[in-house]
Amino acid sequence: LPRIAQVQQSQDGTVKFLLTLHDGAQVETVLIPDDDRFTQCLSCQVGCPMACTFCATGTMGLRRNMTGGEIAAQVLAARLWAEENVPQKPITNLVFMGMGEPFLNWPNVRRALHILTHPEGLNFSRRRVTLSTCGIPGTLQLLAEEDLALPAISLHAPTQELRARIMPKAAHWEITELVAALRRYPLRPRERITIEYLLLGGVNDTLAHARDLVRLLSHLKCKINLIAYNPTPGAVYQAP
Repeated sequence: LPRIAQVQQSQDGTVKFLLTLHDGAQVETVLIPDDDRFTQCLSCQVGCPMACTFCATGTMGLRRNMTGGEIAAQVLAARLWAEENVPQKPITNLVFMGMGEPFLNWPNVRRALHILTHPEGLNFSRRRVTLSTCGIPGTLQLLAEEDLALPAISLHAPTQELRARIMPKAAHWEITELVAALRRYPLRPRERITIEYLLLGGVNDTLAHARDLVRLLSHLKCKINLIAYNPTPGAVYQAP
């Protein structure tokens, strides 16, 4: 298992772990409380090559990919800690929203998904696993074929121009083409695609941006997760 190098706990019950892997590389995983359970946020790469301008991990660049076993082992490490410290709160949901872009490490992420959802593995329900991506052309069908997780899209802008400014690499997939691909994504009854939208003060958080977002997503079965930006040291953005 990865070694827990550091644990930070917030007043709201969120727990952040710094994990040391076998070669000394370090990644973060987070337990997010929700009433009587935890959702765990998983990393899939050491660093990230996408270099989104608002992301602290993006400033690291990519150090290496995590293996499927390393990705899944984050759950075991956090579960052992939770059983000892907060046994009344099981880990029931998983989100690939930590360090890294899952589709740029797809073979290992795919292996981790099989470990996490298999009855003889960690046996998580597919409905309780969400994979977040900035949007890599030609990859959404890979997730659909595996049918082991639901997609979430790191969108963060309602127009191609603004997305290219704050997420230049992700914006290589033109925003209307990305949304068109999401409309074609096979969903079961009552399922929705999650759209992640990070509110950057004075950048993408006006009423005009909200109206543009409604127009962009009006024909998509989705739910929007609005996230308030949390400034980090040296950040160029402000909280909304």
